[in-house]
Amino acid sequence: MSKPTLATIWLEGCSGCHMSILDMDERLIDLAERVDVVFSPYIDIKDFPDEVDITLVEGAIATEEDLRKIRKIRESTTTLIAFGDCAVMGNVPSMRNPFGKESVLERSYRENAVDNQEIPKDSVPELLDRVRPVHEIVDVDLHMQGCPPSADTIHYALTELLEGRQPQLTEITRFGK
Repeated sequence: MSKPTLATIWLEGCSGCHMSILDMDERLIDLAERVDVVFSPYIDIKDFPDEVDITLVEGAIATEEDLRKIRKIRESTTTLIAFGDCAVMGNVPSMRNPFGKESVLERSYRENAVDNQEIPKDSVPELLDRVRPVHEIVDVDLHMQGCPPSADTIHYALTELLEGRQPQLTEITRFGK
């Protein structure tokens, strides 16, 4: 019997949620015995697989590229987890929403630039008009709050899912007590 597959992805966020995965320390060894990691910033695989059992999505949806990725991920994933406050509610990336994308681009690439004062067209993904949490784009099976979620919360949620149970992410589990 093959092991369940696990993927993680980092969209518009700071990578803090992925750092919390690493904070699971020796529990990562136990987890590695129970799942096959098939996609992650930690491994060098470029294309998201067609069939994944559990995917942790860190970050908000801020670009056309993020839209394309999250739709493919949802289509390919059995259990999708909005992983951390950026994925759950937009958090820091959504702070640009009140200003509008054009204003943010102007400020970033023209007003604050000394050289080459132009908005890049080729090297930067097209920004959406507003940053959105994952559940506004696709269905989410579990919301894991925290900035970042604690290693204990991540371990608990994954362990519960692997045991066939729905994790109950209360304040106690979210803060690792």
